[in-house]
Amino acid sequence: MTAAARRQHPQGLRQQIEKLPPYPALLILAVPLAAVEPFKLVVIFFAGEGHWLTGAIGMIGAYAVSLFLTHWLFGVVKPKLMTISWFARGWRWFVAQREKAWAETTPRPGND
Repeated sequence: MTAAARRQHPQGLRQQIEKLPPYPALLILAVPLAAVEPFKLVVIFFAGEGHWLTGAIGMIGAYAVSLFLTHWLFGVVKPKLMTISWFARGWRWFVAQREKAWAETTPRPGND
């Protein structure tokens, strides 16, 4: 595979994912989460058996996949997901709660 082909592949993958209907897009987002979360439990088992370095590396890897891959996927599929009414309501509720919590924990100027 040439360097140019490697650079074009992620963009082509993104375009294919963007073409998906809403529910398959939701499934695409759920697959990495469904794989990573049980892996975290396995990693805890290994750490509990005394393999703390393996556990720590595994947990860092699991969180990295969970954070970076699902964050990227969510950015790609969010417009499609927002066309699902129950998802859009839930997302708006979540964002409102997040903003409310942020406003309550952010110091206000002049309030020392």
